Amino acid sequence: MAFFSYKARDSAGKTVNGLVEAISKDAATKLLHEKQLFIIGITETHGPSKGSSSKQFQRVGFGEIVNFTRQLSTMVVAGLSLPEALSILRAQTTNQAFGSVLMEIEHQIVGGGNLGDALAKYPQHFSAIYIALIRAGESSGQLDQVLARLADSMESQRDFRSKVAGAMIYPVIILVGMGIVVMIMMTVVIPKLTELYSDFGVDLPFATQLLITISKFFVGWWWMMIALAVGGFYGFMRWKKTKIGELVVDTIVLHVPLFGELQKKIILVEFTRTLSMLISSGIRLLDALHILKDALGNVLFRNAIVDISKKVERGFPLGETFSQYPVFPPIVSQMMKVGEETGKLDDTLLKLSKYFASESENLVKGLTTAIEPIIMVILGVGVGFIVISVITPIYNLTSQFK
Repeated sequence: MAFFSYKARDSAGKTVNGLVEAISKDAATKLLHEKQLFIIGITETHGPSKGSSSKQFQRVGFGEIVNFTRQLSTMVVAGLSLPEALSILRAQTTNQAFGSVLMEIEHQIVGGGNLGDALAKYPQHFSAIYIALIRAGESSGQLDQVLARLADSMESQRDFRSKVAGAMIYPVIILVGMGIVVMIMMTVVIPKLTELYSDFGVDLPFATQLLITISKFFVGWWWMMIALAVGGFYGFMRWKKTKIGELVVDTIVLHVPLFGELQKKIILVEFTRTLSMLISSGIRLLDALHILKDALGNVLFRNAIVDISKKVERGFPLGETFSQYPVFPPIVSQMMKVGEETGKLDDTLLKLSKYFASESENLVKGLTTAIEPIIMVILGVGVGFIVISVITPIYNLTSQFK
C-alpha cells in the first residue's frame, strides 16, 4: 500500500487537502471519486509523519478519549461524516500526539477503511472493548447510538474513578507527610541532639538509645535503604507478572479487610456495566465474555470468566453458572437469572452496575472514615515516642543542674 497526497474540491466547491492510502494512483483516484471529491492534483508521498520526539512522549489520557467519544457521538448524530468530524476534532485538540492519531485515522477512513479497523491500529489508546463496540455499531448501522452509549458509559466510569481517587487523596497526603517528617527528624534533628547528649554525658534511657540507633542507621545507610526499596519494588513487579505471583497477589488483595471488598466492588462495577453495553450493542454473549475477560484487572475474575464461557458454550444457564464462583456475590447470579427470564439481560446488568457503584461509594466513605483515626493513632504514637525519647534526657539533665 502507498500513500497519496491530494488536493480536491468537495460537492460544495470547498477545496480540501489530505492523504489517502491505496494500492495505486488509480485506486486512490477511484476512492476519492467515491467520496464525491473532484480531484485537482494527486501525487504519491511518504506515509503520515510519526511526529517529533515531544509528540511520541506526550501521553493520551483516559479523559481525552472520553471527550473524543462524546464529541464524535454528537457530531455523528448531527449528520456530519466521519472524516469531517475527525478533521474538526483534530483541529480542536491541544494534544499533538492525539492529533496525529486522529489525522491518521481520518486518512484511513478517507482511503476506504472503516472506523473500527482504524482504531484497532492504536491499542495503546483504544481498548479491545471500545473497538469491538465500534465495529458492532458499524456492522449494524447504529454507530451513532453505540457512540452515544459508549460516551455515557465512559463518562460514568470517569466520574466513578474520580470519586474513588478523590476519597483516597487525604490519607495519601498524610502518609507522605509522615514519611517526610520522619526522614527529617532522623537525618537532621536527632543527630544534633545526639551530639548535645554526648557533650553533657547524660545517661540515656532505652527509648532514646533506640531512637539514636535508628537515626544512625538512617544517616549511615540511607543509600542502602533506597537501593533495597528500588530493587525490592522492581523484583516484586517482575514476580507479580508471573502466573503464580499474579495469583498470589490478586488473592491477597481481595482478602485485605475493607480494601479487598472495595477492589471487588470496583471490578464488579466495570464488569456489569461493560457486559451490559456489549450485549445491548448486539454482540453475542459468548463474544462479549471473551472480549471482557482481558479487561478485568484480577486473575481470579479472569479465570472465572474463562470457565463460565466454556459452560455457557455447552448450554448451561448464565445465572446458574455464575453462582458456582465465589468471586461473584449471590446477587449477580440472581439478577442474571431475572435478566435471562425477562429477556432484558442488558438492562438488568446496567441496574446491577449502578447498585455496585453505590456500594463502592459507601465503602470508600467507610474506608476513609476508618483510615483517618488509624493514621492519627499511628501518628500520635510515633510523635509521642519521639517526644519522650528527646525530652526525657533533657529533663534528667536539668534535674542534675538543680
